[in-house]
Amino acid sequence: MSRSSARRVTDALQAIDRCRRYADALGSEDVDVADMAEDAIERNLQIIGEAVNHLPAEVTDQHPEIAWQQIRGFRNILVNQYFGVDVAVVREVVENYLPPLADVLRRHVVTDEG
Repeated sequence: MSRSSARRVTDALQAIDRCRRYADALGSEDVDVADMAEDAIERNLQIIGEAVNHLPAEVTDQHPEIAWQQIRGFRNILVNQYFGVDVAVVREVVENYLPPLADVLRRHVVTDEG
């Protein structure tokens, strides 16, 4: 069964929210907590990449300011080169790239519901 575009947008928004909530724990002095946060964020970044990968062009073409291809590519890096992922890059993605993506996706949801 295929997920609808609206459901994929919701999936991505929920994963973005989780990433942002877990980000503070990346700097935890408790190594186990920091490791779990990194694992959780990477998993949610994979979900975001997968959701975005299946959005139709009608959605992505409306928002050329978002680096859709890079989001898809980062998902592939996380899945296939997991030992080479730098936590600083993960933090940068969460802090700098997820907020604008969330804004665009929220506007899309409003557009769909409106």
